[in-house]
Amino acid sequence: MSRERVTSALPVYLVMGVEAAGHRTALQMAQEALAGGVTMLQLREKHAQLKQVMEQGKQLRDLCREFSVPFIVNDRIDVALLLDADGVHVGQDDLPGLAARRLLGDDKIIGISAGTMEEAEWAMENGADYLGVGPIFSTSTKPDAGEAIGTGLIRDIAARWDVPLVGIGGINHNNASQVIAAGAHGVAVVSAITQQHDPRNAGYTLAENVRIALYNRSTDT
Repeated sequence: MSRERVTSALPVYLVMGVEAAGHRTALQMAQEALAGGVTMLQLREKHAQLKQVMEQGKQLRDLCREFSVPFIVNDRIDVALLLDADGVHVGQDDLPGLAARRLLGDDKIIGISAGTMEEAEWAMENGADYLGVGPIFSTSTKPDAGEAIGTGLIRDIAARWDVPLVGIGGINHNNASQVIAAGAHGVAVVSAITQQHDPRNAGYTLAENVRIALYNRSTDT
């Protein structure tokens, strides 16, 4: 997978499940978010039945293709294969990236989570196309995410490896620029879009803030 393709997909990375969000269905939420500027969408679902995940996942995949946005599946390599997703995102305790690559093929995106330099090194050894670094700030969306680590790890990883980085954990339009300034190529969010009254506007505002932060960083170097 080309670094350019991965980097261009990371600026506004929405992570969502298949359950309804407020008065919107998952599909309606995704459509508004994509229209607002989301550049990558990850299906992360831990609780729904497989039948629902497959049905909703197919709709989300097709919607992402309409917007030319990569569709990623969290953890479940089997679901990614069945849905012909554009890639997977795995954690430190999931199937290693190299094994996922053998199953999915060279044209798929493999993202791996990292919360320490040791985990980042493991992810790099396992062929990660990008690293999901966090939790940057405290978050209630993923209770098992651990304590917030701040933006320092992003700086350290960026100084050591030339790899696309996306920050995750407690990020919103108010603090996204801090994550980009540290060296990330994008921000992964859940509630910053899915729990907002106007997901399209929330996505647009976040995308604009990230765009400006990326521009500012490029002019500072």
